[in-house]
Amino acid sequence: MGSAGLVVLVTGVSRDLGRRFARFVAADPAVDRVIGVDVVPPRGDLGDVSFVRADIRNPVIAKVIAKEDVDTVVHMSVIATPGSAGGRNSMKELNVIGTMQLLAACQKAPGLRNLVVKSTTTVYGASSRDPAMFTEDMEPRRAPRSGYSKDVAEIEGYVRGFARRRSDVRVATIRAANVVGPHVSSPITSYFRLPVIPTVVGHDARLQFLHEQDLMEVLRYAVTHDVAGTYNVAGDGILMLSQAVRRLRRPSVPMPGFLVGNVGSTLRSARMADFSPEQLAFLTYGRGVDTTRMREVLGFEPAYTTAEAFADFASTLPPTGGYADRALAGIERQLTTARSTS
Repeated sequence: MGSAGLVVLVTGVSRDLGRRFARFVAADPAVDRVIGVDVVPPRGDLGDVSFVRADIRNPVIAKVIAKEDVDTVVHMSVIATPGSAGGRNSMKELNVIGTMQLLAACQKAPGLRNLVVKSTTTVYGASSRDPAMFTEDMEPRRAPRSGYSKDVAEIEGYVRGFARRRSDVRVATIRAANVVGPHVSSPITSYFRLPVIPTVVGHDARLQFLHEQDLMEVLRYAVTHDVAGTYNVAGDGILMLSQAVRRLRRPSVPMPGFLVGNVGSTLRSARMADFSPEQLAFLTYGRGVDTTRMREVLGFEPAYTTAEAFADFASTLPPTGGYADRALAGIERQLTTARSTS
């Protein structure tokens, strides 16, 4: 690479993590310019990042890549919550069709050198048959039939296809564990923000977290270092769900699994948390991923352990009370009825 710095295109900048990453990478001395792309403008400040309003589901994204002389694409617009996308069908379309169009545009860009994809350990699923630790070459024990993890599996398949067709492009896929931190809004942080936390009777899920700052660091690292391949990225150690709930000092209600689902639909309609079937499986069985490759091949070490990342997230939560108590009273009534009839 000559004296000219990287020209980085970041997708998904209308969402907080995408916007913050675009600003973060723009400050790196190896980076010349950053172009942030999304269908709607971000709410927060973009700093030195130039925003281009574009839908990655539309082939016009190829023109943006060509016009701006983009050599590095960071794909961050894969979304985990149907609610934020206007329902499951449009979520699938944004995720899968969006990625296909983006990769088709990358395919046509002779100047493209690097592609970094923010993926997730959700791709491994969660079931009673899981290994203690998933390594990067393992498949989920049950192939996902729907939802976010199926989207991610399809997206990663397209990314591998692209890497084969464009062997001149360095492709890095970062499978991040559940990202937590003061600014993160996701199905798992919404769950932990509930004033009373429903858990599944007889199970204690194993959890791994990645601090939002470590997500920023690892994506920047993948942009500025000569690394390719797929990497599990998580803070060291495991936190059991019971430990996590105790550290939040919030009450929990143990329930049979099917009931958590019922409560989930109540919480969803109250916009308090998103309980998809895969979220329920995760809160039942948890998931562990092996991060040996992250350390030995990628050469990255998160600053926060799983427990420290969770503690930083927990430190920002207000004490529960008021509105939340009223919302929960309804759930308590549901539970009491369910218990008395079972």
